[in-house]
Amino acid sequence: MTLHIQSMSVDLAGHAVLRDVNVTLEAGHTIAVVGRNGAGKTTLLRSIMGLVKLRTGRLQLDGDDIARRPAARRSASGFGYAPEDRVIVPALSVAQNITLPCEVLRVPAREVQQRLEGVLASVPQLKAMLPRSGAALSGGQGKIVALARALMVGTRFVLLDEPFQGLAPALARQYGDSLRLLRASHPQLCVVVTESNASLLEDVQSRTLYIERGQIELASEVSK
Repeated sequence: MTLHIQSMSVDLAGHAVLRDVNVTLEAGHTIAVVGRNGAGKTTLLRSIMGLVKLRTGRLQLDGDDIARRPAARRSASGFGYAPEDRVIVPALSVAQNITLPCEVLRVPAREVQQRLEGVLASVPQLKAMLPRSGAALSGGQGKIVALARALMVGTRFVLLDEPFQGLAPALARQYGDSLRLLRASHPQLCVVVTESNASLLEDVQSRTLYIERGQIELASEVSK
């Protein structure tokens, strides 16, 4: 399970946002993408998910170029995405918010339950929230729910956009603990986390990529 991003460039509103990005995302890695605001972090994740159009480039997933594959089909291929703004449906319960992508993809009920149990093992603080209304969540709790929702369909890749932004210290610690649990409970999962503050991802990532002006400038490896 490897995704090769090759010569990927993206323009938004006539401006170059990503410039000739070449990155390999491998199973079993938690990858931090670190850069300042406006560096291209969010666009990188949205490009992988098929939410923005590439100007050039290829996304080779196990030899198959998915660059023109619609976003819904990428989710069906095992990609989960938690956007920076969470996107929680207030009229649904937390449990319904989490399982909604599986319903859209028509995942069998038994498998949905199995996936939910796996998510709760990695995000145990979520269990008490399940019957709560989506409208009753704090911003930090919404981040936790968005992580769980991404995990429900992200069986191969999970993309997390600025998950620590705005979190209180206690919730930030819980979120970091959940990412560490993921590495143990889902050893084949590739997790990509964007962040402007590299120190928040210490002891979480197995690899760090630095992005500046839409280009990946440096990659470093640390112990898995």
